Amino acid sequence: MAKVASELQYSAEHEWVARGDGNVVSIGVSAVAADALGDIVYVDLPEVGAAVTAGETCGEIESTKSVSDLYSPVTGEVTEVNDAVVADPAVVNSDPYGAGWLFKVAVESEGPLLSAEEYAAKNGGEL
Repeated sequence: MAKVASELQYSAEHEWVARGDGNVVSIGVSAVAADALGDIVYVDLPEVGAAVTAGETCGEIESTKSVSDLYSPVTGEVTEVNDAVVADPAVVNSDPYGAGWLFKVAVESEGPLLSAEEYAAKNGGEL
């Protein structure tokens, strides 16, 4: 069973949100999603300075099994992208809650987010 990090919040589309300094959050995909996707081979992330909207697509994650849309769980401006994940997408599989983070956003507003407990209950993960 895939791990769900208890300190994070989650979107229904399997993205996680980690609070940073001020209004900047880090965003990635859950271990539940990474496991379901299989071996991730390509990520397409929004560019720094791009506006993202909660609940709307902002990129793609491609695995050996499928291509999945990446959704932003918050509305705001992208402040940083993880170039290491672009260069080696497999990091998302090996460390989805650490080195596998995808991008950071200066948040204007949040979409509906689930607690770790709610996300685990809906998606079969373990805390």
